[in-house]
Amino acid sequence: MFCEQCEQTASGNGCHQWGACGKSPQVNAVQDLLVYCLRGLAGVVVKAKELGIDTREADRFTCESLFATMTNVNFDQKRFTKYIKKAIALREDLKAQIQSVAAITWSDISTYEPDYTESLVEQGQNYNLELIGKSGANVDIFSLKLTALYGIKGAASYAFHAYELGQEDESVYQFTQQVLATIDRQDLSLEDWVNLVLEIGKINFRAMELIDAGHTGTYGHPMPTSVPLNVKLGKAILVSGHDIKQLEAILKQTVDTDITVYTHGELLPAHGYPKLKEQYSHFYGHFGTAWQNQTKDFAKFPGAVVVTTNCLMPPHEHYEEKLFTLGPVGYAGLNYLPAKDDGSVDFTPVIEKAQELAGFTAESEYRQVTTGFARNAVLGVADQIIDAVKQGKIRHFFLVGGCDGAKPDRNYYAEFVDKVPDDCVVLTLACGKFRFFDKEMGDIGGIPRLLDVGQCNDAYSAIQIAIALANAFEVGVNEIPLSMIISWYEQKAVAILLTLLYLGIKDIRLGPTIPAFLSANVLQLLSEKYNLKPITTPDADLAACLS
Repeated sequence: MFCEQCEQTASGNGCHQWGACGKSPQVNAVQDLLVYCLRGLAGVVVKAKELGIDTREADRFTCESLFATMTNVNFDQKRFTKYIKKAIALREDLKAQIQSVAAITWSDISTYEPDYTESLVEQGQNYNLELIGKSGANVDIFSLKLTALYGIKGAASYAFHAYELGQEDESVYQFTQQVLATIDRQDLSLEDWVNLVLEIGKINFRAMELIDAGHTGTYGHPMPTSVPLNVKLGKAILVSGHDIKQLEAILKQTVDTDITVYTHGELLPAHGYPKLKEQYSHFYGHFGTAWQNQTKDFAKFPGAVVVTTNCLMPPHEHYEEKLFTLGPVGYAGLNYLPAKDDGSVDFTPVIEKAQELAGFTAESEYRQVTTGFARNAVLGVADQIIDAVKQGKIRHFFLVGGCDGAKPDRNYYAEFVDKVPDDCVVLTLACGKFRFFDKEMGDIGGIPRLLDVGQCNDAYSAIQIAIALANAFEVGVNEIPLSMIISWYEQKAVAILLTLLYLGIKDIRLGPTIPAFLSANVLQLLSEKYNLKPITTPDADLAACLS
């Protein structure tokens, strides 16, 4: 087993015996075999696109199946086997269409046929990317190949979200296939690979823009909204993950059932979308915090639980019967809700389980947090913000956000926010905010000092805020009083980091550790060009940012 794709790899040096996420070496190997098959499919898709052959089914499938290989998404070996079979079927169908108009000699990777009579685990181990690193390849190029693979996984997952919302862009699909097809190349220079990973940042920015268009076009622009953290009497369903479209489908199917729907994890910002709040009176509050606390949160929740996307943890036996997954998410033995031909999901089993369970038998004390400070909400008071900066009332902005995780050194982020001076404003997004999302920080002239921008993909919104403020002050983004303190965990965060670097944003502080897949030379290159640096201590980093 060889896996360096997430922040919580064993001892910070990669998982070699068992995944820190809970993934077995066997599942990891079959997952690696799927990635190998997708790389073989990609070369065929690229050629098909050149010939004008329709590849949309293969493009969508590639994004979904890459999403399934990300950290804490799918642990079901049988599901990966199904993905492998479909990847091969799509590849062969496209090859047949190509061969009807052009004679092509295919590479070994595009002709590989899994032997289903033998162990797919062993075949996956044979085709693990580690073999490229052991073949005498330059360690820095191998590092950038891994960065490219992990970054394109993140971008593909965002493209999958966008597709579900009816937003697609051929350039995103084409570049995704080109990156996968390029992984095997041995003729590119270090500079070529650096440029490629930065281009992943560009295409990821486009994918996040598509998600933003899908969300705001369907549900309206987020508005500052108070979200209850208490519970109501009665039957309940908890929806976790990121997928607002599937959350809406659950809301639609639970109208007039007397079931209250709560969000968990990264779905907290869904409460800020006005059309959801207006249409569904049974869409009430938020339960629990970040993904790594789900084993406690799900166990305590007295209703059905649906995980729509990452992050899923290996479930405990005492709640797995009420836990459901869908889309690319899976775990052997869990209830899985397949999509129909039109992409819709029937949530009847979830509703029946919620009605069977006790639900909440007592109300809890009212508490609330506020979300919905996306770009329209913040820029709607831009004049006040700019005036407050000019008058010295707001000294500095901090973007403190990203992924959360279980390591104790992630307490850095809560301590950092706790020590931010009273004349500074904190913007936050993604699940990293759950370290401090309910902290009372007050306001500056009516402007809240803690602004929840949204989900991880709402990094797009945060970037738009930064660009608008820079334009208002007639300076570059790196010249406004803004510091980015970023926490990473999985491959969506890798893609977002590449986006920030592609946009030329400097002085990012990254933690809690530097990715294991970045070689010393690659890290030095990023440090020299972008002043990317690891976090140190809250006191030292605050002093440096405010100096």
